[in-house]
Amino acid sequence: MNDHVTVLEISESAVLHNLHYFKKKLAPETKIMVVVKAFGYGSDAVEMAKIVQNEVAYFAVAYACEGVVLREAGIKTPILVLHPQMQNLAQIITYRLEPNLYNFKILERFLAIADEKVVMNYPVHIKFNTGLNRLGFWHTDVPAILAEIKRSNNVVIQSIFSHLAASEDLNEHEFNVQQINTFAYIVKQMYEHLDYEPMIHVLNTSGIVNYSQAQFDMVRLGIGLYGLGNDPKETAQLKNTTSLKSVISQINLVQPGETVGYNRAFVASSPTRSATIPIGHADGISRKLGNKNGFVIINNQPAPIIGNVCMDMIMVDVTKISCNEGDEVIVFNHQQHIEYMAHKCETIPYEILTSISQRIKRLVKK
Repeated sequence: MNDHVTVLEISESAVLHNLHYFKKKLAPETKIMVVVKAFGYGSDAVEMAKIVQNEVAYFAVAYACEGVVLREAGIKTPILVLHPQMQNLAQIITYRLEPNLYNFKILERFLAIADEKVVMNYPVHIKFNTGLNRLGFWHTDVPAILAEIKRSNNVVIQSIFSHLAASEDLNEHEFNVQQINTFAYIVKQMYEHLDYEPMIHVLNTSGIVNYSQAQFDMVRLGIGLYGLGNDPKETAQLKNTTSLKSVISQINLVQPGETVGYNRAFVASSPTRSATIPIGHADGISRKLGNKNGFVIINNQPAPIIGNVCMDMIMVDVTKISCNEGDEVIVFNHQQHIEYMAHKCETIPYEILTSISQRIKRLVKK
């Protein structure tokens, strides 16, 4: 049982608001694949899946183990494994997960396993690299892919997809359009030589916002579901889905000349009240937020982090805040605070969210 006093609250109503916001940008027949990899972007993949499972067509995870967790929690929705590994392919079939086959090595291995297990029409997904240069076949691989697929009676291509490299950056409009056009050309080649038409999808969250004309059969909703639109105007329309909260464990009075924390990084120049909070860099609070770069909210007032962030604790200056031991501390509860933390850590909100430790209790609120 997790009885850590630091809690990540997940708002069910905010998640549904965000899902419906993006649904309105899509044609009624366009399916939605919700991405719940990395513990649901640092929240809780199972809880996120449970909230939206009746309204979406697919879930996507990065690795097979993440899909297994969803299946064991009772999620029956189709699940795409975006980055399967050789050693997980048999497990993928056992748990009725659907692999992304992104190169010939993994394609051939999965076909061999499917033949051994004599599964009929097992759904697989084929990914093409159109410019991100991360995972995926090249457009020149189409004939060889088709030859491999047609040799097996045991698999069916459920979808063909690709991933945009810079969908949030309007300065890269030409490159994004080129990617979409390359993808459309690949799909045409595939369709011409198959006797069925797999689903096609290329758009992520920012793609839905900026290139809705390329929504095809399905879109992949990731960071947008969690309240961040990669654009201030979009984020303003979304609701924050996660709030990180803790409590004050102890308040100390630090006299002038005394220091706080490791390496004596904070030196009091006047009498200072310091509050210690049970959350640290092992929980995802970057050391870059120490020494007044970051802050928490106590009784509606900002309290700067003083000294170095410890593994399990931070200390904050509450000299001007009326507060007591046991009072609630808000580490963040809106998107702007998450974005501020990301800016101070020279990173992106994705990293702030996915860094939240699994020892922190998750709590779903309506």
